[in-house]
Amino acid sequence: MIERTRVPGPLPGELTLRHPGPADHARLQVALAEWWDGLGGAAGALQRQLLVPRLFVQHFADTSFLVERPDRTLHAFLIGFLSQTDPATAYIHFVGVCPEGRGDGVGSALYDRFFAAARAAGRSQVRCITSSNNRNSLAYHRRMGFRLEPGDRTDDEGVPVHEDYDGPGLDRVSFVREL
Repeated sequence: MIERTRVPGPLPGELTLRHPGPADHARLQVALAEWWDGLGGAAGALQRQLLVPRLFVQHFADTSFLVERPDRTLHAFLIGFLSQTDPATAYIHFVGVCPEGRGDGVGSALYDRFFAAARAAGRSQVRCITSSNNRNSLAYHRRMGFRLEPGDRTDDEGVPVHEDYDGPGLDRVSFVREL
């Protein structure tokens, strides 16, 4: 089933949108450590930081976005790219919204901009993954029209999980959304 196309609208308040660059990497690393309400403790923060190396803001900037406040404080980000292997697919690698900005529509605005960029590049689907213990992410992706893909097993709440997806003990949940 094809999802209804949502047109990216303006960001709330005085927020601005731009593509990231290498100079933004340090700010992203701080956000990755601090914005997840302690999920996974220090090990979880390090794991998130390692998932967004500098290469993402060097080589995938045109399909990634930063949202800043008027004082240039980082408010939200989306790191995404067009698949080099599958010409139908775009991939959202990592998204974050600062804790005080959650629920203000910025996350949805970032996804809508990425969906528009993917469509403009001729892509027909967007894929992403999340940690199996990140219940906020699971709920959010479902609300954004993503469907869960089958996994190796289901967890206690019936969520399909891919065991060891990113290495031993690094289980993930996989999503796809048709554009």
